Amino acid sequence: MDAFEELTNRYERRVYSLALRLLRHEQDAEDVTQQTFLNALEGLENFRGEASFATWLLRIATHAALKVIRKRKGLDTVSLEEATEETDRYDTIPHPEYIADWRQSPEELVHQREVQRLLEAALARLDDRHRPVFLLRDVEGLSVRETAEALGLSEANTKVRLLRARLQLREELTRTLGNPARRVIRGAHNH
Repeated sequence: MDAFEELTNRYERRVYSLALRLLRHEQDAEDVTQQTFLNALEGLENFRGEASFATWLLRIATHAALKVIRKRKGLDTVSLEEATEETDRYDTIPHPEYIADWRQSPEELVHQREVQRLLEAALARLDDRHRPVFLLRDVEGLSVRETAEALGLSEANTKVRLLRARLQLREELTRTLGNPARRVIRGAHNH
């Protein structure tokens, strides 16, 4: 149990981050993270060591997240806090959770946060077929084979989905961050 607790401490943030990016809801990501570690503990004897423990764990997390996505397909969800929250209360001052690193200029911090927001928004707009492939391969660093195994896809299908995800992200980010003077307008080809 001590060894498993050490593994949990080591990989908890990585599993949660993946779940949050796949699900885009904190509560669902927390549930998937907890379920992932419970499933891993129960299935520890099934770990064959063919892939790294991290890959095996991320595969479990991906399956748990995809299960949640399939369950909520077409259902609008509203958190209980949002539904019952009073919005006009000004009598409390929130305690800060983070202290800003002021080594960068405010302009650099704003630009960095804006780019991060654009990336997260672009990722969120990827559909449920392409987002998991992109996150596992390019964000989590799994190989194409490991990504394919985690998602139950062929390696060829994984590569196609990854290419489409990258192209969609590139197109969307280029539209926002690109140089308008270098825009190529589609039209008839002059031969």
